[in-house]
Amino acid sequence: MNSRERFLKACRCEPVDRPPIWVMRQAGRHLPEYREFRKKHTFHEVVKAPELALEVTMQPIRRYKMDAAIIFSDILVIPEAMGQQYGFPEGGGIEMDFAVRTQADVDRLSVDGIESRLSYMSESLRLVKKELNGERALIGFSGSPWTLATYMVEGKSSKTYTHAKKMFYEDRVLFDRLMRKITQAVVRYVRLQIAAGVDAIQLFDSWGGVLAPDAFTQASAFWMKRVVDSVAGQVPVIIFSKDMSHLGDILATTGANVLGVNWNRRLSTVKNSLPSGIAVQGNLDPTVLNTNPEVVEREALRILKDMRGLPGHIFNLGHGIQPDASPENVAKLVDTVTNFK
Repeated sequence: MNSRERFLKACRCEPVDRPPIWVMRQAGRHLPEYREFRKKHTFHEVVKAPELALEVTMQPIRRYKMDAAIIFSDILVIPEAMGQQYGFPEGGGIEMDFAVRTQADVDRLSVDGIESRLSYMSESLRLVKKELNGERALIGFSGSPWTLATYMVEGKSSKTYTHAKKMFYEDRVLFDRLMRKITQAVVRYVRLQIAAGVDAIQLFDSWGGVLAPDAFTQASAFWMKRVVDSVAGQVPVIIFSKDMSHLGDILATTGANVLGVNWNRRLSTVKNSLPSGIAVQGNLDPTVLNTNPEVVEREALRILKDMRGLPGHIFNLGHGIQPDASPENVAKLVDTVTNFK
């Protein structure tokens, strides 16, 4: 069984000889070769130039024997394609060129022609797919509709998401109109990625955890289900909803094949609480990769032993890799998982 087959079997909860492993999105940013590369190219240049995106996507794959690669891109390419540009101010964070607060703001956004405006993504995926040569799976991704909405409504990075949550609570008509547009864009975007050859799609619901359970059901899970339904049966869909694994019953209603889990819950407990056809992904604390190889092996084995005998596990971090993670530790993590029986 090659790495791609192992990954896809795990997504479908079929027994495998060991859990497949891939490191969370932005895996390359801890690598010295990535930092050298970025001295010559801006983030936007890399995202929009297929040859550059290919190079950054493949950097961690060349270093480590991981079972899947995730395309280098950004979740905010969707608002950008809809007419809302984004950037990175000198002080840090993200800044949109305007905030979506009114009906007129929503009307400025367009889904028409989104495939042509994101055609660079199709080409990037095809280049990576060719490079992987069927030996590793290729994962495409998108931000969840709710997470995209938080940036679009706030107009920047936020710690409270006051404007997005206020729109949801106070003006459901406007909120739903915006979410329908965003969801339509996400659906068309993931279909574009599937047509380009991805083996799975991941939705990053980065800010689902800022919502109360009932609000999460209506403001996030409902719209993710629409995305999952739109591609049902074509490729497995992974949902990583940050800090929401305690609401597995709600996440299960999205129809996702795999649920990402933070490190703050025991992975086997989450797995056993879900319907048998749903796999789990996770859930090593990313900070472990800043320690030493002995700690990495110990903590990885703890998760692997806890999940032994439970089909449907993709080994992963409990969140994104940190920029100061040690390449030596990442190599130890991959070796520990790939040699586990």
